[in-house]
Amino acid sequence: METNLSCDEIYKILESEIVQLKILPNEIISENTLCRRFHISRTPIRSVLQRLQQNAFVQIVPYKGTIVTAINLKLVNQWIFQRLAVECMVLRDFISICTPTDVAHIHYAQDLLQKTEQKLSSDPERFDINEFLLKDLSMHKIWFQVTDKLYLWENLTRPQADYSRFIRLDIMKGRNVPDVMQEHQELIEIIESRNLPAIEPLLRRHLYGGVRRMGSELFSDEYQRFFITDNHHS
Repeated sequence: METNLSCDEIYKILESEIVQLKILPNEIISENTLCRRFHISRTPIRSVLQRLQQNAFVQIVPYKGTIVTAINLKLVNQWIFQRLAVECMVLRDFISICTPTDVAHIHYAQDLLQKTEQKLSSDPERFDINEFLLKDLSMHKIWFQVTDKLYLWENLTRPQADYSRFIRLDIMKGRNVPDVMQEHQELIEIIESRNLPAIEPLLRRHLYGGVRRMGSELFSDEYQRFFITDNHHS
């Protein structure tokens, strides 16, 4: 029996599961299991796995299988650096042209994030990591949208093997929620006061927050399986 899903759809499912850490780094993905799961033959499954390998989500090892890649911290830092450099410039441009309606839109995005945050304190079991992340990103997206830089935004936030998984590690257990809420409020204040010199220090603190919060835990036994231990990205 063939599946109703295309190779693209199966790819998106597996990519999402890897990014959301439902399939963990260094976990082996079985072709046979995928064939049974999606009711599809080996040929299209192998095509999907090869595409995942091209995008650095997995490594296909002869005689061993398909292994989910670990996170490369050096590449995480470069992705954060890239986003910081671009977003600082975009936010400066936004502040120079934003209207009261644009600022009201940002307040609305913050209110939606606040509602998601309230679930963490009232009912932690209902706290959805991905919902919180999407609402967090939706606020940042506003200044890219208003400055007509959505192409840059889509590239900065596309699913990526290292940074996309790292930020979810930080969100796990809601450890980053208080910082994010406070820093978003400070961003709003910077925008309303048009305080351009304050942009880079705050965005640097905001975007590098995961590295700061996790600190030495990054090298603990608990997280060892998530990260590569050498300087090469496999």
